[in-house]
Amino acid sequence: MGYNDWFDKHAIKHKTIVDKLIAKNFTKEEIIDYFEFDNMLKKEVDFCPLYAKNKKCHDTKYLNCYLCACPNFRFNDEGIQKVKNKTQYSFCGIDSKDGRQGIYGVKIHQDCTKCTVPHKKEYVLKHFDYEWKKVMHKCIL
Repeated sequence: MGYNDWFDKHAIKHKTIVDKLIAKNFTKEEIIDYFEFDNMLKKEVDFCPLYAKNKKCHDTKYLNCYLCACPNFRFNDEGIQKVKNKTQYSFCGIDSKDGRQGIYGVKIHQDCTKCTVPHKKEYVLKHFDYEWKKVMHKCIL
């Protein structure tokens, strides 16, 4: 599955959960709290394939899953640029000191596993929108 397919499918899953919470009159803060990893692991098992393994995508005590993926992640399924005989498909828009470019055969992808920026509650509050795609609109190049 390419980035575009994942992005569109994830947006639908995210919207379904947010719409359900809005229908229950959850406030913005309550919605953000609902997306905390431990809660999502119990109540939204299909949201993330890692939930089935009881595994986090980032090694951090607190993990908020509202911004699964990062507004600073940039991608293009067709490739962004050629680097020697390899093709780069993604990068960090803020060049986070905790990110790196991973090389996988002839493909180069951004590896964000050591970066927790979008998974902190303060960051989610600052960038919050009920529509996940609005927050993530700069990701697709």
